[in-house]
Amino acid sequence: MSQDGASQFQEVIRQELELSVKKELEKILTTAPSHEFEHTKKDLDGFRKLFHRFLQEKGPSVDWGKIQRPPEDSIQPYEKIKARGLPDNISSVLNKLVVVKLNGGLGTSMGCKGPKSLIGVRNENTFLDLTVQQIEHLNKTYNTDVPLVLMNSFNTDEDTKKILQKYSHCRVKIYTFNQSRYPRINKESLLPVAKDVSYSGENTEAWYPPGHGDIYASFYNSGLLDTLIGEGKEYIFVSNIDNLGATVDLYILNHLMNPPNGKPCEFVMEVTNKTRADVKGGTLTQYEGKLRLVEIAQVPKAHVDEFKSVSKFKIFNTNNLWISLAAVKRLQEQNAIDMEIIVNPKTLDGGLNVIQLETAVGAAIKSFENSLGINVPRSRFLPVKTTSDLLLVMSNLYSLNAGSLTMSEKREFPTVPLVKLGSSFTKVQDYLRRFESIPDMLELDHLTVSGDVTFGKNVSLKGTVIIIANHGDRIDIPPGAVLENKIVSGNLRILDH
Repeated sequence: MSQDGASQFQEVIRQELELSVKKELEKILTTAPSHEFEHTKKDLDGFRKLFHRFLQEKGPSVDWGKIQRPPEDSIQPYEKIKARGLPDNISSVLNKLVVVKLNGGLGTSMGCKGPKSLIGVRNENTFLDLTVQQIEHLNKTYNTDVPLVLMNSFNTDEDTKKILQKYSHCRVKIYTFNQSRYPRINKESLLPVAKDVSYSGENTEAWYPPGHGDIYASFYNSGLLDTLIGEGKEYIFVSNIDNLGATVDLYILNHLMNPPNGKPCEFVMEVTNKTRADVKGGTLTQYEGKLRLVEIAQVPKAHVDEFKSVSKFKIFNTNNLWISLAAVKRLQEQNAIDMEIIVNPKTLDGGLNVIQLETAVGAAIKSFENSLGINVPRSRFLPVKTTSDLLLVMSNLYSLNAGSLTMSEKREFPTVPLVKLGSSFTKVQDYLRRFESIPDMLELDHLTVSGDVTFGKNVSLKGTVIIIANHGDRIDIPPGAVLENKIVSGNLRILDH
């Protein structure tokens, strides 16, 4: 078959597939109860647009030859932003801000049921508690009205709303809106797995929230974007709810509200220097004259090692973003927000292979005017993805003040220790059971723990500590033990008598 003939054939197949998907989606829509009809229709229309783009795009979404390092002035050092100081009217600047937290994720990877934001991280406080405390402290200190907006998913909405009642006396207005709910598609047929709109019973796994890039459409469709603009709000500060370093920074906010060159900046991405642990993080590049976020999934295989190199791409995206509300409204109405599609393969419990199409919030940077990267201190990136991260934030390495965690002044060097806890610690309840109290880690550089290991009270860890219990062995670190530059292996059991 000639090349023209082959591409015509593929085009016919593609059109037939789109038609089949359209019919399936229409069938699903007929099962929606009347009070959910409009909402479901918006979701399924959004999915159809994404699916259409997915069929159009083939191969890596970036041409590696066009990727350049960003120009010097497009990524500003935080010190330079901070050096401008703060104006006297910081309260009126703050009153134009809205804090948005991405709250769509479940705690399943840490062995917890329900929203991840409800996991206790410090002195019984959850991620959500700490967020509310931070914003309430801002509002009381500066006599302002900075609201909190939670972007929930259908997985987290109900549980989150139940818990919000406990903040009714706090000085923070809290709003929520929901991410879209898109159908997972069969990897072979590319048709939706769902047969109706329900997401319980056998349909539980048929739906997914399509990544945080969905924030623009969902925020706009919810009506909340217009409400906040009507109240005089100008910028949103967006971050993951599990990043405990993502607090409101007055210097960055002032830079946005009072740009030094008079040109308003519509999008700021906080980036920070890569370490060996961050080689997979998305990086900011210059691409066809615009700042562009490039994720590892978009990189052609032959260039993955180059992408991971700490010397060529020195920074990565923290997903702390400052975005103009008016710009989101304008671009959404022009249908001009362009984000690469992330194809995420999954295997359902029954063994069925599916794919879900997602987008990432930071990928939209290229659609905004006068975008800017700000290279912030590492302390603004403190994500809790695993129990190893949880151990760090629960320890005396950090002190807690008004919901914000800061590195303890008693730690002599500002770097965070490298902690790797083995599979016996993956679930939060197992992790908590294995520590009678959280060890003193002020002088720790590196901790690796593998196998059946428990820690008694008041243990102190210093330098590099490696504890490995082989299969069938158990190691109990005794109360009060001080381990400095030690490797512990074999079997050590301490029994009460």
